[in-house]
Amino acid sequence: MLLTLAYDGRPFSGWARQSNARTIAGELEGALRAVDPRASAARGVSRTDRGVHARQQKAAFDTTRDIAPRGWALALGPHLPDEISVVGASRVPVGYDPRRHAVSKAYRYVLLRSETRDPFLARRAWRIEYRLNQPLMQAEAATLLGEHDFAAFRSAADTRAETIRRITRAELRPAPGDPRCVELLIEGNRFMHNMVRIIAGTLVDVGRGRLPPGTVTRALESRRREDLGVTAPPDGLYLDAIELEAEGEDAWPDGPRRD
Repeated sequence: MLLTLAYDGRPFSGWARQSNARTIAGELEGALRAVDPRASAARGVSRTDRGVHARQQKAAFDTTRDIAPRGWALALGPHLPDEISVVGASRVPVGYDPRRHAVSKAYRYVLLRSETRDPFLARRAWRIEYRLNQPLMQAEAATLLGEHDFAAFRSAADTRAETIRRITRAELRPAPGDPRCVELLIEGNRFMHNMVRIIAGTLVDVGRGRLPPGTVTRALESRRREDLGVTAPPDGLYLDAIELEAEGEDAWPDGPRRD
């Protein structure tokens, strides 16, 4: 079974299971086994960090219970905390690993431009108290487009040897319904640890004048993390969508959801 999950990441220590902390995968697997004690572990597409949110995380699991996708989505709800919801489900083959079928991921990073705190956006956006040059930030974001070596755009914990990634969207836009907020939209085929947060932090540092225009281009050439800006906090990061090669069968609700 393939599930689509939405969650508020604030109370959790990220996606991955941990023995001494609440995690998204841990809560989901507790709910799965409340419905089917023999259900497998959940196989998620993206290992979101502590405090990161998601609108469309994908996770698969194996079960021997003959329950329709709609039935699974509704049955899991009462066993999940309020911050996690199953918003879609479909049938996939036993052993299906959605990570191997991911075509692209779309992230959104929310900036709140305000000198005062907003309790309704606490840990849901990165509050910026200083002025930002948004046209400069947009011009810098545009240099991310295409296929590049993004070795500089990862945390020290990410030791993968292959660092070529393709970015198909890098756009700043006003947030719908709130003129104080700006959204950074990033879409690509694959991402590395902290990659979107490093991009967001770097664009903010360029926009406030702490880093010069052309910073992204120089870091792509040097492959040095030191040439980029701060790592933005997890608060404003949302996993907005994951596109898979196939979404499974008997999907509920009908068809994939995509904004």
